[in-house]
Amino acid sequence: MNRELKRVSILTLAMFLTLFVSTSIIQFFQAPNLDADARNTRTLYDSYSVERGAIVASGAAIASSVPSDDAYQFQRIYANGPLWATVTGYLPINGEATGMEAALNPELSGNASSQFFDSLNRIFTGQDPKGASVETSLDATLQQAAWDALGDYQGAVIVTEPDSGRILAMVSKPTFDPNSLAVHNGQQVIDSYQALVDDPSDPLFNRATGGDLNPPGSTFKLVMVATALESGQYTPDSTFPNPASYTLPGSSSVVRNSGGGTCGGGATVTLATALRLSCNIPMAELAVELGDAAIRQQAEKFGFNTEFDIPMPTEASVYPRSLDDAQTALTGFGQGQVLATPLQMAMVSAAIANDGIVMRPNTVDRIVNPNLTLLSEMQPEEYDRAISSATARTMTEMMVNGVENGAASNATIDGVSVAGKTGTAEHGEGDPYTLWFTGFAPADDPQYAITVMVENGGGLGQEGYGNLIAAPIAKQVLEAVLNK
Repeated sequence: MNRELKRVSILTLAMFLTLFVSTSIIQFFQAPNLDADARNTRTLYDSYSVERGAIVASGAAIASSVPSDDAYQFQRIYANGPLWATVTGYLPINGEATGMEAALNPELSGNASSQFFDSLNRIFTGQDPKGASVETSLDATLQQAAWDALGDYQGAVIVTEPDSGRILAMVSKPTFDPNSLAVHNGQQVIDSYQALVDDPSDPLFNRATGGDLNPPGSTFKLVMVATALESGQYTPDSTFPNPASYTLPGSSSVVRNSGGGTCGGGATVTLATALRLSCNIPMAELAVELGDAAIRQQAEKFGFNTEFDIPMPTEASVYPRSLDDAQTALTGFGQGQVLATPLQMAMVSAAIANDGIVMRPNTVDRIVNPNLTLLSEMQPEEYDRAISSATARTMTEMMVNGVENGAASNATIDGVSVAGKTGTAEHGEGDPYTLWFTGFAPADDPQYAITVMVENGGGLGQEGYGNLIAAPIAKQVLEAVLNK
């Protein structure tokens, strides 16, 4: 009898331990993956029963939870919602969360595996459950400056810290008010969301990190110059034929410089002059000489063809494979099949500013528990060395010349050395251009890398160009932050 009782006791204990281990694994160690599953709406509903952690920028909450007098217990509110929508995203009662609300949902709702012991402590002490707060890298002054400078244009502005990858400002327009999608009325949320989906200007797109990607135009010439210099076969003084028109190899299509003539005077033109004046033909010739494989390899060192989590997911910028010479020539000046986000072009400029090293972009500084203990702190992380220190210094000089004496002159700031490159990207015949600026300042001690992208030709169709519209926006943002 004692032997049988002992067997039953051991079996019961084993079953209990198995159940305890399996439930612990599911509830805590697998919680982040379960929370991230788009099919799991129960976690989203449960998150309203706790006070969700705040999302903070420059010490002030840009998303927070306040008590509500309905079944959801807490209402999510967004301070100056349209300004911060690209960062916070939104938390709906009947759909999927977006932005930081989705990417850091386990931490904000207090369900992350790293918060296991804090959750236990609250249970034993009787404290109300509460999520961790997220302190972002975003600078409120800089975010507002970028918002104001972009004005009514459709496009994006992104500012990063070159030596850390921290994103300091990220604005996309047109935008939306996340408060309209966080109300506790399911039908109202559906109606608001449908109106945004039906809006032809696509306000739900974060144009800084995705959406319908645009060709980068002449800003991609920075990648071209990097490829040439890193090959060891070219210097800024290397020369190229300087015709007024160039027929693409194996094609009847003709490429011209933006002004319609040659790139400055003379039968040949140097690489430095081609970048300073932003000439298309020398870059097309260079692209054919280098070949698409070498260009793609260099582009990928800058981050092309890679998706980054910041922690929100971003779309990969594209440099395709297996291009013929004609297609490769077009990519030499950022046309053809090459596509880029403003984030990616900011990474290119930031790498040049950072001695050739590409840092992984990030929008989070730290995550803090309700008791103010540190849950996690983000550390700068290198992605790759894109170019050598020597190449970075050479390219900085070339970009400064482009602002002081070239095609990016409208980014000039009195008393500050600015390194920059403009771009004017074509689409289909008759379609308005996409206008770009990318660069950094101060050039001799880089603190800020910036990229501006304006769609629809800035309202000027094919009359708009990068130096006319994008460069002054960058100048306004940089002046605001350098003078604060």
